[in-house]
Amino acid sequence: AVQTAAMKVSLIQMNSVSDKQANLAQARALIEETVRDERPDWICLPEVWDFIGGNRATKMEAAEEIPGGPAYTLMQELAKTHRVFIHAGSILEKVPGDERIHNTTVAFDRDGKEVARYRKIHMFDITAPDGTAYRESAAFKPGDAVVTYDCEGVTVGCAICYDLRFPYLFSALVDKGAHLIALPSAFTMQTGKDHWEVLCRARAIETETYFCAAAQTGAHTAGNETRHTYGHSLVADPWGHVVAKASDGVGIVSARVDPKRVDKARQMIPVAQHRVKLAE
Repeated sequence: AVQTAAMKVSLIQMNSVSDKQANLAQARALIEETVRDERPDWICLPEVWDFIGGNRATKMEAAEEIPGGPAYTLMQELAKTHRVFIHAGSILEKVPGDERIHNTTVAFDRDGKEVARYRKIHMFDITAPDGTAYRESAAFKPGDAVVTYDCEGVTVGCAICYDLRFPYLFSALVDKGAHLIALPSAFTMQTGKDHWEVLCRARAIETETYFCAAAQTGAHTAGNETRHTYGHSLVADPWGHVVAKASDGVGIVSARVDPKRVDKARQMIPVAQHRVKLAE
């Protein structure tokens, strides 16, 4: 059983670009607006909210050492000032002695204390329907740890964007006690329109958790091409209903997370207990 008090969550949908200062200013303004208008307990930002696009050199330049870089410090300060949990989407993290960087979630509690650090495990190395090639592994080094943290009685599981397509990660998060899964994302327009909502709902249904997916929206420039992200940040409940969803464009969407609903779904359909280890 989990805590019984409901918790208010807010997802921030951003249109980040390859200008770190502009992105930090946008994130600060949106978090301050969220705190003022929504008064949430927990805020989630999208994937790579601090810097998206550019080229390999500008990515490396924008990456920071954790703890202590400008994006990290800003989130820590805002969490502490506004007494709110901040699941800081993901930021670009320098890897000492490596040509690659990590795509890293950092989460802070109401005191601004770091409570989780998760490095994206699955690399987006695909060719989109229009022929655009994405090679995340060229610039990014994958993580390998399954990460959860406690948010006042609600266990939050960490995943990022492309991780969404790998159900075994979400099973592992449930095994570690997750009641809510956070998925900061920057889904492409093409894959997003066909797969985003159905995959988010599927993960919520199979894990019987709340699924909170904060996404990038709009256009950014990568090298000499313009790329478009899908947006549609959403919260799905443990039954798979989408209970909140962002409109197009930059903005905020909020929902109530009721831990009793997690318990109820798991009592009605106890999938975790019915799981069978298959013969090799």
